[in-house]
Amino acid sequence: MTTELVSVRYLVDDVEAAVDFYTTQLGFTVNTSFAPAFADVLRGNLRLLLSGPASSAGRAMPDGTRPGPGGWNRLHFVVDDIDAEVERLREAGVRFRSDIVTGPGGRQIVFDDPAGNPVELFQPAAAPARP
Repeated sequence: MTTELVSVRYLVDDVEAAVDFYTTQLGFTVNTSFAPAFADVLRGNLRLLLSGPASSAGRAMPDGTRPGPGGWNRLHFVVDDIDAEVERLREAGVRFRSDIVTGPGGRQIVFDDPAGNPVELFQPAAAPARP
């Protein structure tokens, strides 16, 4: 099973709101839409499957548990200027889970899509100068 396209499924409460968010805020394009149940959007080699409550992915498990959005697994986007991206997204009303965090590998911040699924922006640290 080989493909250059990587698919990730996110459960969402509102497929149309999710499509709008990913296309207007993160540069995805719509591949297919069967809203309100399902849509998939593309960005580069990433295919994001947006599954609403009416989709097959939203059906209850045998024990009655219903799948839902949220958690901490997340899409991870590398950016050149995290401060500018955060400012742009805040102006668009995006809700962040934290402030920018700085670590040895770079700077990151996590925000939620309209359904509460996390997305991370990451700006790598500058490579140390070689002697």
